[in-house]
Amino acid sequence: MGTFQGHLLAGIFFFIFSLYYSVMVSLALLRGQRSLSSPLPPREKQGHRWWQLVPVQAMMKLVISLGGIIPEFFYPPGVNRMRIVDWEDPRRPFLFYDNWDHVTMYGFFMLSGVVDIVNQSCQAWQNVKLERAAEALAFWVLTLLMVAHLENKGTLEIRVHALFVALTFLVSLVLTIEVWVPDQPALWVLKTWMGLVLSNWMMQLSVLMYAPPSGQPWRAENPGDLAFLTIFFCWHLGLGAAMLAAVYGLCSLWHHRFSSWREVPGAKYQLCPRGYGNEELEKLGTEAMLQDGGI
Repeated sequence: MGTFQGHLLAGIFFFIFSLYYSVMVSLALLRGQRSLSSPLPPREKQGHRWWQLVPVQAMMKLVISLGGIIPEFFYPPGVNRMRIVDWEDPRRPFLFYDNWDHVTMYGFFMLSGVVDIVNQSCQAWQNVKLERAAEALAFWVLTLLMVAHLENKGTLEIRVHALFVALTFLVSLVLTIEVWVPDQPALWVLKTWMGLVLSNWMMQLSVLMYAPPSGQPWRAENPGDLAFLTIFFCWHLGLGAAMLAAVYGLCSLWHHRFSSWREVPGAKYQLCPRGYGNEELEKLGTEAMLQDGGI
């Protein structure tokens, strides 16, 4: 991941997941849902195979994490970085610490995906707090690894990664709050916005450090370069908000014009009309049971 392709790939992965999550949040807000995904009761789970109950976001976590781990170990082809210690050297130095740093990050996101799959497809009752806790753990690990990544770096890299750490910290904090206070639309929006900014900033980071469009590297000794680095980060905050608003607008059009979701007439509860006798009420109750299939 310590290359242009590595940072860009990680940014694209985060962007895909953040974009998918922004669609989920937008549709949930438009439909007035109390939760992002309604868990199936045990009775409905009995009629499905376990692979039919696997959530899409969990599979995305697994596929994206594997897509990040494999290149860390085996790219370019013919390379093997799975060794941790050089046993041939008498000093026994650690090897490929940057790659193992990134593999650890991807591994905890994979763990979060496994928790989602087991919790939603194998358990009788879905524990949403457990899923949020696993996701929060993955982002706290990412934050710790990025803080350690600041050691022995130049001024420019420290500034870039410090801004990235601020984003990961905010996402981790929101996910931690959701463990105790889940299903809060304000937290959904904040988490999605920070996720979009985080992914955009990681892609910007890859271009900034490895392939600047001007062809000239950024200079840490130049105060102007450092100032514009923070300015660009603020622009990414606005870009993330604009992207979230655009996704919400597109989902609103789809929801109101093309969605098949409609309210069924007569599906709501109605007040029992007054003035009926006991015999008439029993008759109405019998008719209702027949219409509901005898349930």
